Amino acid sequence: MATKPPTGDPVQDAPQVTPPKHAAAGLPAIGHTLRIAQQQMGVARTARTLLKVNQKGGFDCPGCAWPEGDKRHTAEFCENGAKAVAEEATLRRVTPEFFAAHPLDDLATRSGYWLGQQGRITEPMLLERGARPDGGDRYEPVSWERAFAVIAEELTALDSPDEALFYTSGRTSNEAAFLFQLFAREFGTNNLPDCSNMCHESSGSALTETIGIGKGSVSLEDLHQADLIIVAGQNPGTNHPRMLSALEKAKTAGAQIISVNPLPEAGMERFKNPQTPVGMLKGTALNDLFLQIRIGGDQALFRLLNKLVIETEGATDEAFIREHTHGYEELAAAAKEADWDETLTATGLTRPEIERALAMILASERTIVCWAMGLTQHKHSVATIREVVNLLLLRGNIGRPGAGVCPVRGHSNVQGDRTMGIFERPAPAFLDALDKEFGITSPRGHGYDVVRSIQALRDGKAKVLFAMGGNFVGATPDTEVTEAAIRGASLTVHVSTKLNRSHAVTGRRALILPTLGRTDKDVQASGKQFVTVEDSMGMVHASRGNLAPASPHLLSEPAIVARMARAVLGAASATPWEEFERDYGSIRERISRVIPGFEDFNARVARPAGFQLPHAPRDERRFPTKTGKANFTAAPVEYPRVPAGRLLLQTLRSHDQYNTTIYGLDDRYRGITGGRRVVMVNPADAAELGLADGSYTDLVSEWRDGVERRAPGFRVVHYPTARGCAAAYYPETNVLVPLDSTADTSNTPASKSVVVRFEPA
Repeated sequence: MATKPPTGDPVQDAPQVTPPKHAAAGLPAIGHTLRIAQQQMGVARTARTLLKVNQKGGFDCPGCAWPEGDKRHTAEFCENGAKAVAEEATLRRVTPEFFAAHPLDDLATRSGYWLGQQGRITEPMLLERGARPDGGDRYEPVSWERAFAVIAEELTALDSPDEALFYTSGRTSNEAAFLFQLFAREFGTNNLPDCSNMCHESSGSALTETIGIGKGSVSLEDLHQADLIIVAGQNPGTNHPRMLSALEKAKTAGAQIISVNPLPEAGMERFKNPQTPVGMLKGTALNDLFLQIRIGGDQALFRLLNKLVIETEGATDEAFIREHTHGYEELAAAAKEADWDETLTATGLTRPEIERALAMILASERTIVCWAMGLTQHKHSVATIREVVNLLLLRGNIGRPGAGVCPVRGHSNVQGDRTMGIFERPAPAFLDALDKEFGITSPRGHGYDVVRSIQALRDGKAKVLFAMGGNFVGATPDTEVTEAAIRGASLTVHVSTKLNRSHAVTGRRALILPTLGRTDKDVQASGKQFVTVEDSMGMVHASRGNLAPASPHLLSEPAIVARMARAVLGAASATPWEEFERDYGSIRERISRVIPGFEDFNARVARPAGFQLPHAPRDERRFPTKTGKANFTAAPVEYPRVPAGRLLLQTLRSHDQYNTTIYGLDDRYRGITGGRRVVMVNPADAAELGLADGSYTDLVSEWRDGVERRAPGFRVVHYPTARGCAAAYYPETNVLVPLDSTADTSNTPASKSVVVRFEPA
């Protein structure tokens, strides 16, 4: 029997706030997590499902992309992973009767939390604005055949294939992603924006230029062997909780850890590992040094550290630099100009703190730098990550066990999607291989990324948005501009398991196509299927669901793409779409012939732990850059300057959240319960600005275009952020991020450096 979802929308304007606390991460989550899972799935289903998460022969967690070791714990999941599984494996259902009771205007008033709590969507739904005699726009059930016919009608009516946008979220499987990009290119466009455009695009841009491949260079075993791990601009306790176990293991083996972050985070202060008796009782203090940096000051910090390394006799790996790198002289000249006073201003740190960090770096033979959105979502993000690479190259810390770059990806298969060709700027060699394999002619012109897709919709240059998963509206910046742009589309299509804000912001016509989730059995004409994913460290492995699908009307993502392709391309397409739907092994066979590293794909992925993709810098100290070597870079140092009376706001997640999915209204580690419209401000800054703890304020962002962007009714929480900085949750604050405020080179929205002023609510 289906469990009942919440009947009303939760009040979100009156959060309760206890004094900020940083309780140990890990242990308190167990009972809370199981209660949530049992509310969604029931007791028996909870046990049967959670014990399969991230296990060999089980299914990959639909949450983060953190890897698993060869030896797995019985409970190989974190709190948020369990919540993600519970919401996918829920017994709650969103039926046609639900849509009959909730017209579009009603859905548009609901919070993301309420929408997500309603359960799994059971049938394809079609909305045509203005078509109902009663004037009320609402979704109505539609057959799969009619749904694909609508897509074909709209796509074939376009003046150009480039008027269509094909968006991919990070949880799409390798097989579905490969088919999706193949269809888009056979249709005639490279408009393949994806969620990585908004998160680690800056990492990929920086790493491709400096080491020749846009992925991290370390394995899980490297973390366990490191002497020093620097965690910069990342909160593992909330966003990648299973990473804490790896850090604990490294710490036990003798590693030191530096955390660089504007906010103190519970997981890094003390981690109570629920998987070991000692961990539960005592916990582990992970941080050896916490550098509470001002938002956006990371490039200045790493530039000064590089100067100090260069100036320290014997500190650089001269043999590595001579044999494997290019551009050292340019970096050395630029680093020489680094100034202590300017660095202290940019970072908010003290000289002794930086000197202690330097001593730890110099004492380490094997250093890893991990980072996430705190480094990637600024105007100068690409230059910042290049500076991180400079530090590692100076010490020879790439291509050495226990050392390297570690961008920690967020969504489960976001890295795999890019590997499969989901990219608006594909390499010519990839397109050549694709064309040879399928006998097509792929377009060579660059397509639109996420920001340019929104601009194209806004400007009438794009008319159809097809989203393979995700929550496009909730994830993107400049909410009012984005929503207006999407409402101007002729058709919006969302392949989804459950509801989110994007289903309430539609084009003239809108389709919801319900799909199988990671937890669901996938049985096609040739038998039971599995899909594959790539984790954050380049391991590819199988994922097999074990639950009966939520409805007999669901299709898998590969099946949706295959049927859409046949409906749109017709008999003129020689691609065997029907075979791809029937047997996913046939998709993997084609992948093996198109994408290097996937040779003998079907046989290798049959291994219980899967296989690791090649990585030339890590495996061979070979750097496939334009120079043939690892490149030092020397960009001018930048950091945000904030006018008097303003603060620099970063958007972030609460603990009860994963990406745009809201699991609850609490942020336990920060002492905030019952609401999300809060802004965290340093007490000293709050005193200067007259912001009493518990008072309410409107947040107004200021940018060079002079447009007022306002997020009303936020409760002020006095919190020990870095001076001059503030923090608030997204997607509520996405409205404050200008669409055109993006990182140089990567075009990633600058969501971590928003200048705001405060006005009485």
